[in-house]
Amino acid sequence: MNYQALAETLADERLPEGWRMVGSSVHARVAVNGDGSVHYKEFLPRGPLERLKALVRGSRASRARTHNALLQQAGFRAPDNLAWGKLPAGREYLFSSTVPGYGVTTWLRDTLIERHGADLAQRRQLLRELGTFIGRMHAAGFVHGDLRTSNVLAEFQNSHFQFALIDNERNVFRTPAAGRAMLRNLMQLNMLLPSDVSDRDRMRCFCAWRTQMVELSDTEARVLGLRAYQWAMERLQAKGKVQ
Repeated sequence: MNYQALAETLADERLPEGWRMVGSSVHARVAVNGDGSVHYKEFLPRGPLERLKALVRGSRASRARTHNALLQQAGFRAPDNLAWGKLPAGREYLFSSTVPGYGVTTWLRDTLIERHGADLAQRRQLLRELGTFIGRMHAAGFVHGDLRTSNVLAEFQNSHFQFALIDNERNVFRTPAAGRAMLRNLMQLNMLLPSDVSDRDRMRCFCAWRTQMVELSDTEARVLGLRAYQWAMERLQAKGKVQ
């Protein structure tokens, strides 16, 4: 497959047969092929400052490739890098494999919608196992750059949820993971609405996360959990999503 020619076609906003555009941020253009197995992401320039940062940290496309590979090397699921390159006007692209699963947000809002019986039991399992997964990630030194629950994919397999991380270009890897960065990730997880998860649901997820963070004292963990929740509620109130 000539990925460069395909990227140039997609960058020109022409869709090859079978391809379709999918939702993304204003700083990217994303498309997927007909069977959903390959994703194309075009990184749109954010401004002159980003070019300066790229000289030190690498471009967003190069960071995405690096962090996909780092996660996989550490045993976490992430997209396979297939091809990448440059486009006119300082743009770059990355083709990657599609990771199986649906976003955690989709599971909570569209799939496990009943609050009783089997759905309720599976919702609780999802949140406990999500917390364990994020705790393992943090304990390994990874902090995700945008840990909204739509960027965590979940697949139910062999009676358990398997998770994968996408949109990894802003990830940070350092050991131990910085407390402020972990706090931000916990806040991002808490940006779910009260209609999505109850306070007990949030606590289940947090307690599972805590089991993986053996280096934290109980006081440190409580402070992180409480501040993350308060920060998320403040942001939701500012957006008019909660009273």
